[in-house]
Amino acid sequence: MKNSNRGFTLIELLVVIAIIGILSSVVLASLNSAREKSRDAKRVSDIKQLQLALELYYDTNQEYPDVLTSLASTYIANVPTDNSVPYLYDNLTSAGAACSAASGVCSTYHLAANLEQETTHAAFQGDADWNNTPVDSITEEDGTGCTSSAAGYGCYDVRN
Repeated sequence: MKNSNRGFTLIELLVVIAIIGILSSVVLASLNSAREKSRDAKRVSDIKQLQLALELYYDTNQEYPDVLTSLASTYIANVPTDNSVPYLYDNLTSAGAACSAASGVCSTYHLAANLEQETTHAAFQGDADWNNTPVDSITEEDGTGCTSSAAGYGCYDVRN
């Protein structure tokens, strides 16, 4: 009588489990990168929407507002935020000094967002890279983040 055992050995099962584990870790790593790129694309899009709303506000009032929430409902449906944190914004005089809308001289602005891609995002090629730190606390370095507490991020900043 022939006794044949059908099935897999323990080593064969361990090899298959190891291969599945390696493949799943590769897939998850590439998904994480895609998610970062997606969030960064949304941030750049939000900044562009805010720029348009700021220009509409300026056309009406001949100055820029003190806060981005002044744009809500009239110039933009909802002021976008980055995970419920407002984007960095300062209105300034033409010389780059701090101002308030009450003074009537806020003729420029600095607007920024921290991107997860640090320096590899294509948007960094066209951003302002404007360092006006003593006045508005937004740094301009693409690879260091928009504020000192944003290490590990890139700073995408625009101004008019």
